[in-house]
Amino acid sequence: MRKALGVLVFLLVLLALAVVFLPAWTIQPFKAQTPAGIEMSYLLRRISPWVTILALAGSLFLAARLWRGARWWSRALLVLAFVPLGAAAWLSRQNHFEWMFAPPAAVASAPAAAADWVEEGDMVLAVAFNGEAAAYPVRQVAYHHVVQDVVGGVPIVATY
Repeated sequence: MRKALGVLVFLLVLLALAVVFLPAWTIQPFKAQTPAGIEMSYLLRRISPWVTILALAGSLFLAARLWRGARWWSRALLVLAFVPLGAAAWLSRQNHFEWMFAPPAAVASAPAAAADWVEEGDMVLAVAFNGEAAAYPVRQVAYHHVVQDVVGGVPIVATY
């Protein structure tokens, strides 16, 4: 019975970690995504705060039942189980999608002739305003999905 309860604590840790990390793993830049995968990611993202709290509470209940009569190493494992459980509960309340797709802090620019990182035929997002123009290569913008810049003295946001 004690082994079964210990395995249940382990499974609750895995469940809490899975509902937090599967959405981040599924929605990665430059990785093929499917509609079903995105739907699953958003569902897990929505329910993860509740699932992690329930896993934390369930593990606390099971740990209390296992604590009495447990050896020192079993108690140490029970205490260590709360590190990933606590981390999952905290992470489930963060918006890690914003961490993954944060806009770059600064945008480097160069005259078109000097921009050797842009190859001929590369698709760009182009903006022209007040006699000034800027172009942002799609393959670079695709990672962050958004670029904040100033063109023609006006702050702009280019998104892809």
